[in-house]
Amino acid sequence: MRSVLVAALLLALAGAPRAFARTPVSHVDPVDPDTPRSGYRVATEKLEVHKEGDLRVAIRTGVLMPPRGYTPVEVVLQNSGPAPLQALLSLRGHYGQEARVIERSVEVGPRQRVVAWLPVPTAVRGGNLEVRVPGQRRILQTLYMDGSRDEAVLVLGARKDFEADTGLKETEGEHEPLFLARFLEEREAPRELASYVGYPVVLVGDAASIPADVWAVLEAYAISGGRLVLTRPPRDLVERLPLLSESNTRPEVLYGFGVVRRCGDPAACVEAVTSLLREGAEQGPVMPKGPPPSWERGSSLTEGASPLLESARAPVGRFLLLIFAFALAVGPGGLMLARRRGPVAVLVAVPVVSLVTCLALIAWSVLVDGFAVHAARYSLTWLDGARSRAVTLGVAGWYANLSPGEVKLPLSSVLLPPDDQYEVVADLDWTGGLTVTRGFLPPRTYREWGEVSVLPSRARLVVRSDGGALRVQNALGARVEAGWLRRGGAYYRLSGLEDGAEATLDAPVPYGEMSHPVREQLHELSTSLWERLVNGKPGFQTDLSEGDFVVRMGGPGMAPSAAMPVELEAGVHVVRGKVEEVGS
Repeated sequence: MRSVLVAALLLALAGAPRAFARTPVSHVDPVDPDTPRSGYRVATEKLEVHKEGDLRVAIRTGVLMPPRGYTPVEVVLQNSGPAPLQALLSLRGHYGQEARVIERSVEVGPRQRVVAWLPVPTAVRGGNLEVRVPGQRRILQTLYMDGSRDEAVLVLGARKDFEADTGLKETEGEHEPLFLARFLEEREAPRELASYVGYPVVLVGDAASIPADVWAVLEAYAISGGRLVLTRPPRDLVERLPLLSESNTRPEVLYGFGVVRRCGDPAACVEAVTSLLREGAEQGPVMPKGPPPSWERGSSLTEGASPLLESARAPVGRFLLLIFAFALAVGPGGLMLARRRGPVAVLVAVPVVSLVTCLALIAWSVLVDGFAVHAARYSLTWLDGARSRAVTLGVAGWYANLSPGEVKLPLSSVLLPPDDQYEVVADLDWTGGLTVTRGFLPPRTYREWGEVSVLPSRARLVVRSDGGALRVQNALGARVEAGWLRRGGAYYRLSGLEDGAEATLDAPVPYGEMSHPVREQLHELSTSLWERLVNGKPGFQTDLSEGDFVVRMGGPGMAPSAAMPVELEAGVHVVRGKVEEVGS
């Protein structure tokens, strides 16, 4: 027995160096320092294939969910027949009190293969995905998502290239990974911003292999608050990311509202991903607030946040007063009436009092609340005048007596529900952009939505010399309440300038005498708006460079939903960009 134990001990000691040589470099979990992490883990994806007539459908299930926004679900449609097919993809989630539908219509030409993406809100963790084609039986696939923590990384490229760039290996089942990864083939990656905006980090390996339309979406993801990691930066990086400059060779660059990180060796790439994940785990591009969970009684919104709208609640107190008066009239009042006039008078009086009470409730709703949609809108906008576009992050509070009609947004914009939303609150149609067909704003229900958009815009601030003076013209589309522009190493104050109006600039303030003009305008936003909108945007808060301006405006703002007719209760929008210089 003793000889057996000695032999086992010698074998263990002989194998120890080899085991230590295979041990990968590990990082310490910032939440639990005693739990080391190493490598990465892939979501439990599975490809389900169906065949019906001339149509072959491959649906990828078990895909990795981001911590917020939408999970892009991949559906590959292949038509082997001579006639085009019109397919309708629709998903009904398993969870939630009310069944909601997320759908998209796709045309598949003769002998054509189409990769369609269905962005599904992260509140949906499973459901039934249907594919319907006229004249054919429906295809039904049960779909589930791989729920993750906040460490979700979207990788564009092959797994072997990712491992070569980062030096990471897939972890075994019993080990804790640094993060979870989802891999997409570059040529078939999604073309809509909604498929990317929820992921804290998007990693790109061979940028030269990315198609131009996919790269345009990746650039929009970065400038609108995303964190883009490039393991092999291309030579034409400045052309691909136009806000970069040739002289800026730092590995991490603030890019609009977001961050671009370049890395050249595996250790630097791993550090880039893990550090950006820590920064983006708790803060998305915008953070609207949702209703509190059932166990938080007495709170208006989650974490005790206050609504953005003063008129966000139904007039419960006034309605209770009317109901209490009705109870007195039909209770003690009915008893007194019965004693004086008899039971016949009560039979007449009670319906009359009920009718008067109902009319009073209806009159209050019509005369006081009305039929309009009430909104409070707040946003940050980065104007890229060289490319005639406006990058906007916004959050709005909504309330209405009656639900409005459908809301349509372009593909280069995203409508974001609160992160802590436990069920899908609206029907979504992704055909040609996003259309919210039902549930955007239920009647007498306060709701907040966030918006991320990169849209064409000719909004600008024009400066021209007029003799020895400088004149400025407001072409931003709304009244400028206050602001600053920097020119010639000095600051010029702007105030009270209507849209389309011109004014002569006052005497400049020397650079050393001005504290921080951007933060001065941001401080006009309330504390709750800092958490919803401003936190995690260091690029927007940097000081003005030569030719830059920052202004605070009112009105509906530049987000896509600004076109909706509403009763605007409040509107504060901070806009920065470069002035447009013209001759005198």
